[in-house]
Formats: sequence, C-alpha cells, structure tokens
Amino acid sequence: MTATERRASASLASIFALRMLGLFLVLPVFALEAARYPGGDDPARVGLAMGIYGLTQGILQIPFGIASDWWGRKRVIISGLVIFALGSFIAAWAPDLNWLVAGRALQGAGAISAAVTALLADSTRDEVRTKAMALVGGSIALMFALSLVIAPLLVSHIGLHGLFALTGGLALAGIAVVAWWVPPEPVEHVNRPRGSVLEVLKNPALLRLDAGVFILHAVQLAMWVAIPALLVDAGLDKARHWQVYLPAVLASFVVMGAVLFPLERRGYLRAVFLGAAALIFVVQLGLLWVAPAAAAPHGLAGLAALLFLFFCGFNVLEATQPSLASRLAPAHARGAALGVYNTLQSLGFFAGGAVGGWLTKAHGAQGLFVVCGGLMLVWLLVAWPMKAPGRHAAPAAPAGEALPGRPVKL
Repeated sequence: MTATERRASASLASIFALRMLGLFLVLPVFALEAARYPGGDDPARVGLAMGIYGLTQGILQIPFGIASDWWGRKRVIISGLVIFALGSFIAAWAPDLNWLVAGRALQGAGAISAAVTALLADSTRDEVRTKAMALVGGSIALMFALSLVIAPLLVSHIGLHGLFALTGGLALAGIAVVAWWVPPEPVEHVNRPRGSVLEVLKNPALLRLDAGVFILHAVQLAMWVAIPALLVDAGLDKARHWQVYLPAVLASFVVMGAVLFPLERRGYLRAVFLGAAALIFVVQLGLLWVAPAAAAPHGLAGLAALLFLFFCGFNVLEATQPSLASRLAPAHARGAALGVYNTLQSLGFFAGGAVGGWLTKAHGAQGLFVVCGGLMLVWLLVAWPMKAPGRHAAPAAPAGEALPGRPVKL
C-alpha cells in the first residue's frame, strides 16, 4: 500500500470502529435495561426499540449512497455522523420507551456505510482493496468482541443513558477523523457521470453479492439468538462469554491474514470466497449436532471450536464481499451499488433478529440451525457462477508518491 492508501484504510476503518463500538456496547445489555423504562414491560416494544435501527438504516442506505455519488463522500459521511450523534443523544435523554424508539430510529437514519466504503474504494487500488476492506471488517469484529467484555462493566457505572451518551461522543469523534485524518477525495470524482440504482440492479454479479450479504448477516444475527444460551448450558456464565468470543475473533484474524491475501494474489479469490461460505455451512451442521449436547463434558470446547471456524469464514467474507462489490460496480455508480449492498446487509440484520427469535421459540436451537444451514446452501448455489473481476485503473497518486506493485493476473 502507498502512504495515502494506508492513511485512508486506517482512518476510514476507525470511523467504522468508533460508530460500531457505540452500537455494539448497547446490544448485550439493551433488552434488560430497556425493560426498566416506562413502557418497557412490553417485550414487543422493547424488540421494536432494538430492531428499528436496522430498519431505518436499511431504508436510507441507497439514498445516502447515491448522494455520495452526487455531492461527495465526505459531506455525506459527516452529515450521517451528525444525524447518528443526534439520535444517540436523544436516546441518552429518553424518559420513556417511546423516546428511546425515536432515538434508535434516528441513529439508524445516519446510514453512512455505503459512503464510507465507496470512499475507501475510491482511495485504493484493486490489488490492495481486499486488504483495506479486511481492515474495516476486522475493526468491526474486534469492536463486537470488545463490547462483550466492557458493556456489562460500563452499564453498571453509567447505565443505558450513559452508554448512549458515549455512543454520541464516539460519533462526534468520527466527524473529527473525517475532517482532519481521512485523505481528500479523488479529484476525478467531481467530473464523473452519475450512476443510478436501476443500472446497479441490472448487474447479475452485484445481485449475487447483495443476496449473499443479506443471507450472511441474517444467519449471523439469527445464530446469536441461540449461541449465548448454548454457552450457558455448557457451563459458561454470561459474564465470561467473552473468554470464548475474543480468542475466536483474534485467532480468526491470524488465519485470514495467512490465507486470504496470499491466495488472492495467486488468483484464487473465487475459491477462497466459496470456501468461506462453505465453512459457515459446515459450522451450522456442527451447531446442529452440538446443540443437544452442549451440557456434555466437551460441549464448551466444541462450541468454541465452531465459533472460531465461523469467525474465520465470516471475516473472509466481510473482507471480500465489499471489495468485490466496489470492483464490479461502475466507478460512477459505486455509491449507488454499495448503497444497495449495505441496504441488504441492514435488512439481513433486521430479518435475522426477528425470524431467528421466532424460529428459536417455535422450533428450538436445532430448528434455527437447520434454517441457517439451508440459507447458506442456497447462497453457495447462487454464488457458484461468480468470477473474480479483473483489475481496473488505480487512483492517481499524490504528487511525489509512487504506486507500488505490478499487474496481477486473475
């Protein structure tokens, strides 16, 4: 990577990290803490307060992505962070559950994922983009694991109101990162023709990725409806779940770095992508087998091993999917393409939480894993015709900075 690419990757990953840490800090404690609000005795309304973020996020990803194509990435990112911060402070102030729902909805309205990802794609060459996206995906996974460790400690001192205030502060810190650390947008972006959603929806390769990201995040959130209970059944109380999550996430980063990037350079990106999806399918089969025996002597070890394998596959897909979407999309419609992509990602979260809870209640953990395994198999069939894209022209380097590397064949 060039110095500019490293700066762009690190700064934009930090924006994702600051924003996602704020969101993830709330999730492990939200249901219990929200029940203490006036109106919190209604589980359906608590569920609405928790899930409405994903709904408004999904609805607005495409408009924000298109806006970044028209008016520039940084303006849209800063606007979205302001909206997200405002929603966080409303949730921190909220005197009852209705205001908490409003704050969560406004948080989701700051839908900047497409604009951030598009700016990262604008600022990096094809041959290093997967590495840049991996940094973003890794930062998100690390924030998830970190939140599981510190959220219970923080909420005991500052409560849910304080967590939301902290979330707003992290969003404001993200604005400072955009203003003073993120490199300037490529100049040629200003003169590009403007893309449209219709153009993106006519691209079969992009549609395969959109279907894939919906399934991946629906499966991820649905799994976590059942995983915590299985860990408790295996003898690990809630306060110690991080002892499984954190090592699994960190070890999976090592595996991703050792496998994904070398194989991509050798032209095996398609094989790595499909192999990661197949690995998550195998994990669902393993969970289906382990679930009834979680309380057995080796149940915890089996669950830990399966979660490690899940994060190996998940992190590879989190790195490769947005990289592929940015490379397959026309440059002038990159924001629109990533808007559609992130819309399906957010809707996957929403569907996974809602349907996962219903499946677990109606059919138990085994029924949930049967459906998750079936979805992963469908995705494998849909993704099978994919081809790794060729390399496109690199963004212009700043004056005095050479672009390293040589052409790579796929």
